[in-house]
Amino acid sequence: MIDLHTHSIFSDGELVPAEHLRRVESLGYEAVAITDHADSSNLDFIIPRIVKAAEDLNRFSKTRLLPGIELTHIPPEMFVELVAQSRKLGAKIIVGHGETVMEPIKTGTNMAAIQAGVDILAHPGFITREEAQLAAEKGVYLELTGRKGHSLTNGHVAQIASEAGALLVVNADAHGPGDFMTVKMAETVALGAGLDNARYEKLRRDMSDLAARKVKD
Repeated sequence: MIDLHTHSIFSDGELVPAEHLRRVESLGYEAVAITDHADSSNLDFIIPRIVKAAEDLNRFSKTRLLPGIELTHIPPEMFVELVAQSRKLGAKIIVGHGETVMEPIKTGTNMAAIQAGVDILAHPGFITREEAQLAAEKGVYLELTGRKGHSLTNGHVAQIASEAGALLVVNADAHGPGDFMTVKMAETVALGAGLDNARYEKLRRDMSDLAARKVKD
C-alpha cells in the first residue's frame, strides 16, 4: 500500500509526522508522502521540516516517508516558479491542487500544474481530454481520491485518463487517523471509479514505480 497525498500538522492535518508515519506503518504501508498545503508564503517553512522528519524517521520505520508539498489555490501563473522552488527545497512529491468541483479553483490550474511538471494532479475535477493527453505526455499522474466530495468526479477522471493514456494514482488525501485507507478501501475507490482489475493492478505497479524512483532521487 502506497499513498502519495496526505497532510500533517504543518497545514490542516491532525498528526505530527512521527505519529502519521507510525499509523500507516501499522497498516502495512510501503511508502507515504506528506504533502501539506502551501503557496509562496509557507513552502519554505513546510518542506524543510518534512525533509528533516523523513531523514530522522526513515532510519527506524519499515514504511518510507517521502517529503512533499501540495501547491494549493495558487495563481496558475506561479506553478513553474513554485514547482522549481519546491524541488530545490527537497520535495520528492509535488502535488498540484487540481480543479475539484468542491472548491473555487481558478480555471487553468489543471493545465498550468501539468505544464509545470507536478508529479500528481490531485482531484482534477472535470479534467479535459487535452489536459489528460498532456499529462500522459509529461508523465503527470492523475488522482483518484478517497476524500469525500473530491471523489465525486473519480469516474470522469478514470474515463478521460483511459482515453488519453494518462497514468493514475489512488490517494486518500488523509488529514487525520480516520482517513488513512486500507488496501481494500483503495481497491474500492479504484473499482468504484470504473477501473477493472487489470487496470487497477497496473495502477498499483505504476504507483510503486513512482515511489521507488522518488526514494532514489
